[in-house]
Amino acid sequence: KGWAENAARQLEQDVKNGASGLKIYKDLGFSVTDISGKRVKVDDPRLDPIWEKAGELKIPVIIHTADPKSFWDPMDSMNERWLELATHPGRKRSNTDPAPWDTLIAEQHRMFKRHPKTTFIAAHFGWYANNLAKLSELLDEMPNVVVEFGAVIAELGRQPRMAKQFFTKYQDRILFGKDSWVPEEYTTYFRVLETEDEYFPYHKKYHAFWAMYGMGLPDDILKKVYYKNALRIIPNIDKSLFPD
Repeated sequence: KGWAENAARQLEQDVKNGASGLKIYKDLGFSVTDISGKRVKVDDPRLDPIWEKAGELKIPVIIHTADPKSFWDPMDSMNERWLELATHPGRKRSNTDPAPWDTLIAEQHRMFKRHPKTTFIAAHFGWYANNLAKLSELLDEMPNVVVEFGAVIAELGRQPRMAKQFFTKYQDRILFGKDSWVPEEYTTYFRVLETEDEYFPYHKKYHAFWAMYGMGLPDDILKKVYYKNALRIIPNIDKSLFPD
């Protein structure tokens, strides 16, 4: 009792010390348990003071909930992530490890809706990069949510026309994202976003075995995705470091 209130006070002090946002890893919903040993749900009301404080402080909360839905699906010839799961067996999930995918995602969405004054960044396109029609519905329902596309660029690159329509419609609510600092991998991201190249490979064979295509986004949208949206959403970034 009182843990979330203490965490909220700590967050306030962290912001005074220069913090510009809050990152919530997938441990919440996966492995975090309470004193009784029960899984702490993503939308556990005991955590509400933290999300409310983030909104009050006008800092975004970037949250990674669950993993690709394929990690919950049967590991057979119909699973596009079969090779990834075969080479990284620790990523396989089930309805009891820790909970069904739909349950985890629903918890996240309820939390988003319960705190409309807090800006949430749904990591990895909220795991809906392979269903942009559904993600579009969700963004329309939750105007306080923005997305980033770390580790899901391959999903966008195989549906360039739909992805370009999505980026055009939600150009103010998409952030450039990358899971790790591996400079040679950025070429793939830039190629999908900026060019109209056709039928080129992803940089990890186990992650996406299909070919991709460039969206050919215009410069005004690219600037928003690369930095202008971040400058608006994340406080304390030195705007003088970026062009108009």
